Amino acid sequence: MTCDYIKLANGGVQRLQPYSPGKPIEELERELGIRDIIKLASNENPLGPSHKALEAAKRALEQVHLYPDGAGFGLKTALAEKLGVNSNQITLGNGSNDILELVARAYLQPGEETVYAEYAFAIYPLVTVACSAKPVMVPAHLYGHDLAAMADAINQNTRIVFLANPNNPSGTWFNDVALDRFLERVPEDVLVVLDEAYFEYVEEAHYPDGLRRLARYPNLIVTRTFSKIHGLAGLRVGYAVSHPDVADILNRVRQPFNVNIPALAAAEAALDDTDHLENSRCENTAGLGQLVEGLNQLGLEHIPSVANFITVDCAGEALPVYEALLREGVIVRPLGGYGLPNHLRVTVGTARENERFLKALGKVIKAGAR
Repeated sequence: MTCDYIKLANGGVQRLQPYSPGKPIEELERELGIRDIIKLASNENPLGPSHKALEAAKRALEQVHLYPDGAGFGLKTALAEKLGVNSNQITLGNGSNDILELVARAYLQPGEETVYAEYAFAIYPLVTVACSAKPVMVPAHLYGHDLAAMADAINQNTRIVFLANPNNPSGTWFNDVALDRFLERVPEDVLVVLDEAYFEYVEEAHYPDGLRRLARYPNLIVTRTFSKIHGLAGLRVGYAVSHPDVADILNRVRQPFNVNIPALAAAEAALDDTDHLENSRCENTAGLGQLVEGLNQLGLEHIPSVANFITVDCAGEALPVYEALLREGVIVRPLGGYGLPNHLRVTVGTARENERFLKALGKVIKAGAR
């Protein structure tokens, strides 16, 4: 072969490393021949999806020989009513990841910059570099966003700021006063993407609702997902709410059928199942407490979290602990790729799953894996 197909790609893509998702159960089964595996690696809802959502998806399967409604009229109408916004403010995505890429594709040019926090979601720099733009990482404060420093990092080349509240993978959050103070400092020609993938889990009194700030800050884009508390990760549905002009631009680059028919139906039904959402929140609160208590008993530090996961300090290199847990049939997420080589992120599971993880972790630590 004489042609170098890597060099044919644009410069940004050449510099990328593929995003590494959590290890699938099937992969571990193939590698080690283990059965009865629990996966606590990808922040999925252990209760699964709403029964109403499942039934709606099953009914929608009868229409899969047709293309989906490219405009997503039904889901957008339901979202608009539920959220108190207009339909022309909503952009649907193949998960909220899709929305993050749409924003980058629509608004970034080579040489421009994005600002994001250390220990924030790996997709932010990835979509930036893919557009041949420059990601600017701002050092974290207590593993969370240093919003004052992020505002200081904005310059004439900055086009987008990515914020995550709560943050993944740290589980940290910032309050309403901090967000408003930050937004006041951002120039109107700099877009602020507020990633609220885990907002439904938060029970803190001063947690800010990004949607309530859209009228005051037209440069704000709020992204949310049905993958987490709604339990629809495998169907891939997310959305953004923004100023209508921003939504218009995002819809120009959005693929016309980016959300499939069963996903549209399931998401619309999930919006109405408040019982499932509340049960999921309560299960998560109890599970998070269970994990914190167990980690304390094991003498392990952790980052305080308000999401559906907790990040554990292994007091040494985490990769051996991760690999030992795999042999116990427990999948968690190592965070070396996030600059946290001593940490593991653990999704809150059911009470039984949490107990199994804690027992496996205790066994691994006693055996000297860390």
